[in-house]
Amino acid sequence: MEQVRHNLESQRRQYELADLARQLGFATVIVIDEDQGRSGSGSVQRTGFLRLLELVFQGQVGAVFALEASRLARNNRDWHQLVDLCAMAETLVIDHDGVYDPRLLNDRLLLGLKGTMSEFELGLLRQRAKKRFWPRSNAAWS
Repeated sequence: MEQVRHNLESQRRQYELADLARQLGFATVIVIDEDQGRSGSGSVQRTGFLRLLELVFQGQVGAVFALEASRLARNNRDWHQLVDLCAMAETLVIDHDGVYDPRLLNDRLLLGLKGTMSEFELGLLRQRAKKRFWPRSNAAWS
């Protein structure tokens, strides 16, 4: 939460996305920011992400804008659930790299890769954060 309070760059960029959505012709823009400062790893209840899923499922969302789409969910289960719902509801996914239509095979492939890479990145960060101490023994294994 300290980072959310004092580093407002991410929040500013998120609200710029809302302005972009309006410029692109979306009449109603909802900013979901209650998950800021919460991990996307799945270990924390993220009410904003759940609300997003619900709105997409109800067909109330024409496009999901994100600074980086794959960071909406940091595990493949949540990510693919969002992509599947967007495909069923004909909802676009838009980030700094492009506009994706999850109903299209190539776009779905790219979104899947983005999700996989995001989960891998999270795993690397966790691995680096933990100091691994291997037990010393006289035995060797190969």
